Amino acid sequence: MLVAFALYVAWANRVYPVGTVHVPGPGFMPLALAIFLGTMGLLIAVGGARSRPLIEMRWTEAKRAVTILIAAVVCVSALEVVGYRLTMMVLLVFLMGVIERKPPLMVAVLSIGFPLLSYYVVADLLLVPLPRSPWGF
Repeated sequence: MLVAFALYVAWANRVYPVGTVHVPGPGFMPLALAIFLGTMGLLIAVGGARSRPLIEMRWTEAKRAVTILIAAVVCVSALEVVGYRLTMMVLLVFLMGVIERKPPLMVAVLSIGFPLLSYYVVADLLLVPLPRSPWGF
């Protein structure tokens, strides 16, 4: 699939001039990424032939992975309603406190500090609007 996608990107990129390494055109970076993606796809396909069949593998962390995926979906759904800072605080408390069972002080510091600091950097310094809660927080 990666090789097929890389071939499609390279084919779709033919309308843009590639340029040279010293003076790249608008099609240079998409073509370079397509070549990289195609190369990685080939390496994965060649290396995958030596790996164990998927039927033999047991995934012991499936329950944890599904729980984290559901938490991410809930947070994406709640982001516009509750706001960025409160949503990230609740997500971090759940992930670190419930899933990972970290000490309460660490959970409190990180779940309060990270959303506030990241909101300040992204929204205030970089001027990228992030959702606010109905209460302005």
